[in-house]
Amino acid sequence: MERAEPTGFEVLGPLRVQSGPAEPELGFPQQRALLALLLVRAGRAVPADEIVDVLWPGRPPASALNVVRRYAGSLRRLLEPGLPPRAAGRRIVRGADGYLLAADEDEVDLLRFRGLTRRAKRAAATGRPEVALRYFLRALGEWRGPVAAGIPPAVREHAVFTEVERELVRTAVMAADAALLCGRTREVLPHLRRALGLDPLNESVHARLVLSLAAAGRQAEALAAHESVRLTLSRELGVAPGAELSAAHTRVLRQDVRPADAAPLPEKPRVPRVYPAQLPHDIERFTGRYGELRGLRALLETDGGTAAVLLTGTAGVGKTALAVHWGHELAERYPDGQLHVDLRGFDPVAEPLHPAQALRGMLGALGVPERRLPSGPDALAGLYRSTLSGRRMLVLLDDAFDTEQVRPLLPASPGCLTLVTSRRGLSGLVTAGARPLRVDPPSAADARDLLAGRVGRDRLAAEPAAADEIVGLCGRLPLALVAVAARAADRPDLPLAALAAELRLAGGTFDALAGVRTAFDASRRHLSADAARLLRLLARHPGPKLTAEAAAELAGLPVRRTRLLLDELADVHLVSETAPGRFARHPLLRTFAIGPAEA
Repeated sequence: MERAEPTGFEVLGPLRVQSGPAEPELGFPQQRALLALLLVRAGRAVPADEIVDVLWPGRPPASALNVVRRYAGSLRRLLEPGLPPRAAGRRIVRGADGYLLAADEDEVDLLRFRGLTRRAKRAAATGRPEVALRYFLRALGEWRGPVAAGIPPAVREHAVFTEVERELVRTAVMAADAALLCGRTREVLPHLRRALGLDPLNESVHARLVLSLAAAGRQAEALAAHESVRLTLSRELGVAPGAELSAAHTRVLRQDVRPADAAPLPEKPRVPRVYPAQLPHDIERFTGRYGELRGLRALLETDGGTAAVLLTGTAGVGKTALAVHWGHELAERYPDGQLHVDLRGFDPVAEPLHPAQALRGMLGALGVPERRLPSGPDALAGLYRSTLSGRRMLVLLDDAFDTEQVRPLLPASPGCLTLVTSRRGLSGLVTAGARPLRVDPPSAADARDLLAGRVGRDRLAAEPAAADEIVGLCGRLPLALVAVAARAADRPDLPLAALAAELRLAGGTFDALAGVRTAFDASRRHLSADAARLLRLLARHPGPKLTAEAAAELAGLPVRRTRLLLDELADVHLVSETAPGRFARHPLLRTFAIGPAEA
């Protein structure tokens, strides 16, 4: 009898493929790991280099890409038994962006979990805790054990899987909050204990467990649970329970936690409430970005809002200006204040800011005394999340280097919004639920407006051709336009045509654009040697666009290797993939990608 196609996939526990009465054998451990990765990212393409990074956490074999291709072919035949040899198939699709597993929400337990969690958060945000709890419990019912159990342990430790476990923990906390509101805490106790199995030192989960036990009429057990975690924190981290857990303990001692308790969260920390206002000044003459602002505004109206937004783009494209402008527009929606941290991810001189340093600064801004700050980064992150619990705050994390730098700085409170800017794509952050927005150079009209706002509209109107030439020579890059406008403002009698001629003749050696070169150099500093070499070669290519094959011929490298290098350049937005296999570079990179002497 011919085997049927799968009817369901499970990754929130032992990895399984349901296909009729019998479960198909999923093959070699690494092949199972590939299936688990594609399921975690179901509906989204996973780049080949990321697959290699996940499947071989140490040093990947030279044949890794061939092995991935072979595993993908085996999985295609497994999931579509009647598929002819070499046929593309509809389940596992290979495209320019990588491999994608196509599945509906009702087919994958993780997709069902996320869909139910979104519905629960919408219900909670609109004051319907009973409905929210019902959806939260259905979502947590999809969780059957360690995520992707059955794949190699070293692979399971990768952030792509541990982040799913963090999703489960966060959902258990939100379920407990809803249960405390409607007096049904007995139903969430098993889920809280399972969450502690994944994150034993998570004080937010411990606080909910203590409150939920007390609300269920088990006060002695609640006090014992607090004492147990207190001893664990002292023994393993050398710290006392934080404000959130201490507040939960106090409420239990006062016996003010009842089955119908209306307070969804523990009491606020007993420290003076501080309302930081660290958002930088908005640009006085901010112009354009109407499409991007419409998209950002729409994010707050979908799925009950969003917790994090990631703005990515090349150096000098205006990510920070857009984030700050939107932050000021949103400020009134976050009455508990705004935090801002320059993470120095691509600082031309300093090293990226360590998360522990950032946390110390943020906690200080929130009013936590220096003497109360623990020493370890995990304890700092826990105290930070506890301090923000129940608050509505806006957090701007500017110039992030990678996902691991950002992850400890994300608030757990559903009332907070985090804006992250980076030159990198930060796929791990997107996997965790951040909404990405690519920031491209502004349109020619918006670039002219930016220039006019700084040199004067009358001066621009008097020399429209010269203004257009300046915009073109700057590649519409805001950083370059602002630098040239500053030079024009310093020399009000200089015709714009003369300024355009200077810019045209001097190219990358034009003094006013030194800051632009510095910005691009900061991106180039973090490239591998082969990617930096390819960038220099692309700068000599006569046209702005080329294919991966043409780049391979230019570099004298195999197409496969060149494609990986192009992906590395695209990750920091030094090139962009305009169509599958076709790449473009910013006009200024023709000069700034090579040395000053060559320029």
